[in-house]
Amino acid sequence: MMRDAFTTGTASRTIVTVSTRPGSHLWLIFYCNGDELERQYRMVPLNISQGEWKDMIPDSLTIAYGQGERDLAIEAAILAMQGQEDGEALLLALCAPDASGRVLTGTYTSAWPWGAPIEACATYHADAGAVARDLALSWIHLHDGDRMARIAGMSMEALHARVESAPLSTHVAVAPDVAHIFEHDALERADRLAMHIPHARVALPGDVALSREAVLQALTAPPGALLEALEASALPDDEWRAVEPLALETIEATKAGAPTHEVVVSTRKHVQFLERHAPYHVRRLPSGGVLLATHPYRTLWQLYADALFLLGITP
Repeated sequence: MMRDAFTTGTASRTIVTVSTRPGSHLWLIFYCNGDELERQYRMVPLNISQGEWKDMIPDSLTIAYGQGERDLAIEAAILAMQGQEDGEALLLALCAPDASGRVLTGTYTSAWPWGAPIEACATYHADAGAVARDLALSWIHLHDGDRMARIAGMSMEALHARVESAPLSTHVAVAPDVAHIFEHDALERADRLAMHIPHARVALPGDVALSREAVLQALTAPPGALLEALEASALPDDEWRAVEPLALETIEATKAGAPTHEVVVSTRKHVQFLERHAPYHVRRLPSGGVLLATHPYRTLWQLYADALFLLGITP
């Protein structure tokens, strides 16, 4: 019935509830928009969003009592573990429900609309050897303003040609963290031209420059080199290594029935811990794909920046 009535000016919405782990319930909204809506507004043909942000990142947790005073780092680490587990499970369920590889790539992001993959908190690739797609798509999106929904499925050869066609020594402005992404998003929303005319991102103070040459080197690196560099760059920092076993102990104690209390985990200190220390995951999948992920309070940019440095591509 919906297919028969769908036109270029039609928008449809479907709401479903999913569970990524015991006790977790998320509701998702699937949007399908006709071409006319895409031309007039910042809409894409197909988009999936969370119904409630707090379903993925709650304001509070019920956890076992610790010894002595509260430890905000432990609480933040538990929040990170649950948020990353949910985000990764959700992205894989949507992009790779089986081994068919029908979906080439997908992104999980807290920004709207779908932006540069290296500024997202998670990306999926059906082919682990094509992980450089994140860099190429990001560069084209930031340099030319192409909508991600229209270029995500381009071949690696076509992406390489698009980047190579830009003038020598051209750079794009990468937002280094979520706060900077929201600054850019606010400016683009205020600029009505952003809704209709593709254009390059305007650099803001604090942005990081990513060159055309760096992206081309990553695209032409030996097969597997970038993925191995990403894996090497995903090692957790000292702060996370110190708190992770304590957080796991608390989770197990909670499951075992120890006395619990509710703690607020939305304070600035909790958020800052996650922004600085939430770990990166690089998961090679049995299907031959790969998943890159961190907590939604971080982005993949630092992971890519460290990998490019390890490869000798950036200073």
